[in-house]
Amino acid sequence: MTEAFIVQREIQIAAPPATVFAFLTDPQKIISWMGLEAATEPHPGGLYFLKGLGSDRTRAARGAFREVVPVHRLAYSFGWEDSEEVPPGSSLIEIDLIDKDSGTLLRMTHSGLPNAAQCAAHDKGWAHYVNRLSLAAAGKDPGPDRGVTGNG
Repeated sequence: MTEAFIVQREIQIAAPPATVFAFLTDPQKIISWMGLEAATEPHPGGLYFLKGLGSDRTRAARGAFREVVPVHRLAYSFGWEDSEEVPPGSSLIEIDLIDKDSGTLLRMTHSGLPNAAQCAAHDKGWAHYVNRLSLAAAGKDPGPDRGVTGNG
C-alpha cells in the first residue's frame, strides 16, 4: 500500500469568506502575506504563479487552477520551477472556506507530495503562511515575510 504524503491545515480567520477568498486570488493581496510577486487567473485552467517564497527569494512556484467556486473553494495544481521532486503542477492544493463563528474556517489540503521530507518541508511552510494569511485577511499587518527554509 502506498503511503500518502499530505499536508492539512485548519484555521479560524476573523474575516468573512469573501475577504479570505480575495487574499487567496488577488495578486496584490497575496503578496501582502506570501511571496514577492504573484499572478493569478482564477478560473479552471488559469495560471497560478508565485515568486519569492522560502529563503531563496528568486524561487517560483507555478500551477493551474482546477476548481474555483467564488468565496467557497479553490483547487489548484502546484510545484516549484527547477524542482525534480515537486515540479510545477505535480501536487494539488485544495482550500475550502466555511462561514463560521462570524469569520471563516479555512481548511487546506496539499496532496501529491512525493516523500516524507517534502511533506515535512511543505508542512512547515504552510504553518508559516496560513498564520500570515490569517493576520492579513483580518486587517492586521503580518510584517515582512522572512520566508521559510526547506520548501520543495
